[in-house]
Amino acid sequence: MIITNCAACAAPLAHNAPRCVRCLTRYCSSTCQHDHWGRGHEQICEEIHRGGDAEQYHADRKYEEASAVAVEACAADTAGQTCYICYGEGDEEGLVRGCSCRGTSGFAHMSCLTEQAKILREQAEENNLGVKAENERLARWHTCSLCEQRYHGVVKCALGWACWKTYVGRPEGEKMRGMAMTELGNGLHLAGHYEEALSVKEADLSWMRRFGGSKNNILVAQTNLSNTYSALGRIKDAMRLRRVIYSRRLRLHGEEHGKTFGAASNYATSLLYLKRFEKSKAVFRKTMPVARRVLGDSHELMLRMKKLYAQALYRDPGATLDDLREAVTTLAEAAQIARRVLGGAHPETAKMEDDLQNMRATLATREAEES
Repeated sequence: MIITNCAACAAPLAHNAPRCVRCLTRYCSSTCQHDHWGRGHEQICEEIHRGGDAEQYHADRKYEEASAVAVEACAADTAGQTCYICYGEGDEEGLVRGCSCRGTSGFAHMSCLTEQAKILREQAEENNLGVKAENERLARWHTCSLCEQRYHGVVKCALGWACWKTYVGRPEGEKMRGMAMTELGNGLHLAGHYEEALSVKEADLSWMRRFGGSKNNILVAQTNLSNTYSALGRIKDAMRLRRVIYSRRLRLHGEEHGKTFGAASNYATSLLYLKRFEKSKAVFRKTMPVARRVLGDSHELMLRMKKLYAQALYRDPGATLDDLREAVTTLAEAAQIARRVLGGAHPETAKMEDDLQNMRATLATREAEES
């Protein structure tokens, strides 16, 4: 269940919390349930029931809100454009573009993106195309089919709610319902709704454990949770979890696997935020040459590792002049590739270029002082 708090008092809910018999609204106790009935639930219970019961009703409305936010955020960029899926204009619904497409590419109605992802997944399921094809089609919930880069920000958040509202009616233990929970948690995180994301990601990990998730999927859920811990400033909690994940990824996949690179990067990032600069740099130096050989310099994970390694060099109070030069060289290379691959408007590119400007200024000051 994604409604993770009592409708009456907002206390956290267990997965088997009591619920309204008619509309399935959930409560932490029968006392709260009776209290809520008297405070107005009686008037809206039937409406919620007709809307598909509490979870579906909630998901539909949250999707409408998130979609409106995404359309508004993209309005300046999408004015006068057409949807690449249905070729319609955005006069009524509005258009979005939250990927790395440029020029006149990638504009779409949120409803078209949702329907495309839903249909592709259903076709794979109905035609028994196999796990690989199913997973490739699942990517439409988080990755643009044109530029093949992940959606970000409020567009990803709206897609997360779209995915959840599409599959929330499936049986609780079905994998598509679990996948939708993962997409929603990631979307909330990327839009900066970290407290909401935390509740969803905790529910996702609990779901994995209750319904026998694979070792890999449990590690994915733990990774997602650690990312939100970090975003909320719970750096030590994130670091402890990431250290375990990195160790288990090494055992499960070996050191030349993409998931191991991601786990190493996350662990090194937590060390960086805790100002354990030498250990952070050591993990990056061990991982980056292998990742470069396997993934190539243009992979998004490789770009992120270069950015973070440069920060570890730059932020270390004991950084030498050579360290600062290496930081600037590393980040300049990453920023140039990011602009080509992700585009100048992508938040990752913008952040790299801002950091690079600061690093160059610091380097120039140090060089002047030591000349």
